[in-house]
Amino acid sequence: MSIEAAKVKLATLLEQKLTWAKTHQLLLYQPYLKQVAFHESGARFRERLFMAGNQLGKTLSGGAEVSMHAIGLYPEWWTGKRLPRANSWWVAGVSGESTRDNPQRILLGPVGSWGQGMIPKDSIEDIRMGRGVADAVDTIIIKHRLGGVSFIHFKSYEKGREKWQGMTLTGGLWFDEEPPLDVYIEGLTRTNAHQAMVFITFTPLLGMSDVVLRYLSPGDNDTARSVTTMTIDDVGHYSAESKAAIIAPYPLHEREARTKGVPLLGSGRVFPVVEELLVEDPLEIPRHWPRICGLDFGWDHPTAAVWLAWDRDTDTIHVYDAYRQAEATPIVHAAAIKGRGAWVPVAWPHDGLQHDKGSGEEIANLYRVQGVNMAHEHAQYVDDRGSGLEAGVMDVLQRMQTGRFKVARHLHEWWEEFRMYHRKEGRVVKQRDDLMSATRYAVMMLRYACTQTTWAYHTGPIKYRNLGIV
Repeated sequence: MSIEAAKVKLATLLEQKLTWAKTHQLLLYQPYLKQVAFHESGARFRERLFMAGNQLGKTLSGGAEVSMHAIGLYPEWWTGKRLPRANSWWVAGVSGESTRDNPQRILLGPVGSWGQGMIPKDSIEDIRMGRGVADAVDTIIIKHRLGGVSFIHFKSYEKGREKWQGMTLTGGLWFDEEPPLDVYIEGLTRTNAHQAMVFITFTPLLGMSDVVLRYLSPGDNDTARSVTTMTIDDVGHYSAESKAAIIAPYPLHEREARTKGVPLLGSGRVFPVVEELLVEDPLEIPRHWPRICGLDFGWDHPTAAVWLAWDRDTDTIHVYDAYRQAEATPIVHAAAIKGRGAWVPVAWPHDGLQHDKGSGEEIANLYRVQGVNMAHEHAQYVDDRGSGLEAGVMDVLQRMQTGRFKVARHLHEWWEEFRMYHRKEGRVVKQRDDLMSATRYAVMMLRYACTQTTWAYHTGPIKYRNLGIV
């Protein structure tokens, strides 16, 4: 074969590879860890919420999952729910135009290039066009690998709840962007007969709305729901320079919603403070800075501990470590706490005075006997603020607002709780707040913070000089 013929053959093969890639995007889908977590949660939770910043891949994740279920094609890494047969879906957006431009584009590809989205071209049986919006699709009919066909119907919120009645869905419902609560409930009703899945992918620009609160503060009788958040730091397709360029143009009050998937400030959040005022790189803690740990007891909800270092010269608190684990005994937690410095004093809440159901011992004493340096009293202020929740919250908030509260950027679990810590009807919601509570207890008891040298001086054996006196 001549060199020219080889070049032509190579060009042909490259063109075929490019064409194949365009029409088989689902097979090339490689999710980030947070996207994997979102998919995985479908095996355990019927209702799921995926909150992420703009242009981070949340809609791509929704389109990939719907396509997998509709085709019956799951990759080797898939650990989410699997549907055993052909199924039916509703996919919805805010308006007909936004549904066409977002989820429809992800599933089918650009207008005029059907088959270049997440649904491979050879899996498309038919496409039925809608009415009223140019190039908007009404229904996609998809060949299922095990026989039969799946249906994906497109909807929008703008026509109201009444247009969401009637049909029974066997696959599920994907809301791309946040729906009104009445539309969400009506859509959920369409999935009840088959207990089909429901998930939302969106950037929370509406703040702590009714739909967001449904997930973040469910009622006692509600089915457990899953919440996954993905920030600009969780994706790898932006360089540090690109991230800075993306963040800079946004108004300060929108940055966390648009880049971290955090509901807008001022919409029910307990700490309405932008993260830039708090975040710092891990630092080498000077030996003369006192330290203290805050501990929140738990079982079904996690036991949590947070470690603070106190720069007394500037009266600045630095959160430098955090620990959270559910369904483990005090022995396990004690080992984790002592491993970070057995000398560090530990602040604990009033419920540490309660008696353990198994041993009959006070919960705080179970930690003392394991060698944890528990404070001699439960967390409280020395003045008339006592151990009140709001007093502790206000103390922390004022420090945040005045630049006297810093948190290491690598404490991802702490930041996740901080972003979702919110109020409902004026009251702090006591869910997913374990690290926040532990932080509050430590701040309340800051007067007991000490250095390792001070601790050794007060706890070591007393040494007497030999003066030769008998």
